[in-house]
Amino acid sequence: MVATSPIRAARSRWTSARAARPYWLSPFFLLSSDTASSPLLSSRSAAERSASRLSPQNPQKQVNVTQQGFTLLELMIVMVVIGLLAAIAIPAYTSNIRNAKEATLKEDLHVLRQAIDSYTVDKQKAPQTLDDLVQAGYIKTMPVDPFTRRTDTWLPVQEDTLMSLDQTESGIDDVHSGSQLTAADGTSYGTW
Repeated sequence: MVATSPIRAARSRWTSARAARPYWLSPFFLLSSDTASSPLLSSRSAAERSASRLSPQNPQKQVNVTQQGFTLLELMIVMVVIGLLAAIAIPAYTSNIRNAKEATLKEDLHVLRQAIDSYTVDKQKAPQTLDDLVQAGYIKTMPVDPFTRRTDTWLPVQEDTLMSLDQTESGIDDVHSGSQLTAADGTSYGTW
């Protein structure tokens, strides 16, 4: 075994550490005698410098560190995830919209029926048309049917029976929606 001096061992460590770190970390890279390691003092062309950046594992394969972007596989995975989320969210959204329209229809029918009953008790006769409720001030305006999106599609039910002994004239005593669509519970909106 050959004994090495401490100075030679330190120089050896410094040289190997200097060779392992990039040239810009070396404090003396401009003063180095090896101009090939300094791009400022190098006379090599850009092609020669890029050829020197070969991968150490495969000398034929050039390492290109400036490539950026997503691969086709990554984009396809993102599109599939977005599609799955949309497939889950859209039916839930349409179901919520339908439930909101049904709740609105129930409330409008309740208000119209209550106005018909109040008109009949106050005037001692049933209204002959739904516009009588608006003209008498029992409702401000005729509500919009949430499924037909119109105010003139309400179907009034005319009955010949009287609601009380004080009532002098028969007329409208119920109202239904003009929509022929089927509700979530399987019944027609026109029967509500």
